[in-house]
Order: sequence, then C-alpha cells, then structure tokens
Amino acid sequence: MSLLDALIHMVNFFLPALGMALLLPALARLVWWRALKPAGFARQVKWVAAANALVLIAGLIVLGRDGAMATYAALVLASSLTVWWTGLR
Repeated sequence: MSLLDALIHMVNFFLPALGMALLLPALARLVWWRALKPAGFARQVKWVAAANALVLIAGLIVLGRDGAMATYAALVLASSLTVWWTGLR
C-alpha cells in the first residue's frame, strides 16, 4: 500500500465524523437558533468533530472493523450530546 492509499483510507475513515460535525450543529441552529447564538459555530464543529473521531476510533477498536452500524449510532449520539453540551445546557 502506498502512502497516498493510506492517506485516502484515513480521510475516508474520518469523513463521517467531519460530515456529522458540519451537519448537526447547522441543523440544530435551524431549530434552536436563539439558544445557540452565543455558542460559536466553529467551536461546536471542532468539539463535535473531535468527539466523533474518538467514537470512530473506539468503534474500530471495540468491534474490530470499520463501518459497523453500532458505531454510526454512537456517532449520532455523540454528535447530539456534544451539541447539547457546547450550546444548549
């Protein structure tokens, strides 16, 4: 495997974490725009991306493979809890 292949694999592994990190805070702002106004969007995206990356790594370690539905369910839960923690509590 070449270095480029490894890089592409790593990007594809973390892409769901980044996608959820951009999508969930944006959608939450559509519903709770007044409550989330003081919380910075970039700050929430950074925290959600970090939490999601940890969930993906933990899912890979615990389940032994990438792309398990339990990992993606945990990804949604971690994203939601992080948006709540950083802006709605």
